[in-house]
Amino acid sequence: MFASFMINTWLVATIVAPVAGVVGFFVVLRGSAFPAHAIPKGAFAGAAGAALLGVSTLLGLAAFSLLGALGIGALGRKGRHDVVTALALVMMLALGAAFLSRTTEYEPEIYSLLFGEVLGVSTTELLPVICLGVACIAGVVVLYRPLMLSSVVPEIAAAKGIRSHRIEICFLLIVALATAMTVPVVGALLIFSLMIGPPAAARSLTSKPGLAMVLSIVIALVTVWIAIAASYLYNWPIGFFVGGLGAVAYGGGRAWAAWRRTGDPRRRSVATASSLSAAGGGSR
Repeated sequence: MFASFMINTWLVATIVAPVAGVVGFFVVLRGSAFPAHAIPKGAFAGAAGAALLGVSTLLGLAAFSLLGALGIGALGRKGRHDVVTALALVMMLALGAAFLSRTTEYEPEIYSLLFGEVLGVSTTELLPVICLGVACIAGVVVLYRPLMLSSVVPEIAAAKGIRSHRIEICFLLIVALATAMTVPVVGALLIFSLMIGPPAAARSLTSKPGLAMVLSIVIALVTVWIAIAASYLYNWPIGFFVGGLGAVAYGGGRAWAAWRRTGDPRRRSVATASSLSAAGGGSR
């Protein structure tokens, strides 16, 4: 599990998870789950095209991720956002099917891009992944305040002169970069689970943005590390374990939130007092 040929996998996963946790926190906060779901699927078409041309699949992933993000952001301004996102997804998947039909030497690599591959990370991918990860984190840092304001209190953001449409496009570009770096590890079909499961679980555990972001990173790291170990031991796709663990983490977060609402005596007494007060006011 910790042999020399696994070092790259552990390194890339340790870079990927914090980026997915940070970017995913804002995906959940902004309700942008559908675009975050669509962009990786569309990016897969870029990987298929790159495989057809014989160039780096990471380059194809990045190119199609950025094109998809720009298309969704630009067209979503003039039409229904969900419809535009769905159409962009369908178009890029159609291109991916066309690219795949033109090649016969894609099966192992394409399978790993769809479902993730514990042994699929080469030394040549380390530097691009690091650069994309740094770019994602830098983008979030630069946009943090307007991104947070437009996500939580869009009216105040508009009053301060923050243009939500521009912030949305910038954020989708960050999602695209995060997608390009994480797909080779987790897979296009299940990267969505890493960017949604841990952040959603973290938001269930606390309402404080800073703490929720830290928890999101921690949960994403633990999820990926356990998934790598399980994938190595049982020879199942790493994406399967990431998806399953993400769902478990979210379920645990929701259970904790429900227990806090019903199991804390102080909260229960306050809720009871409020109910009695409301009932008394109604009877008068």
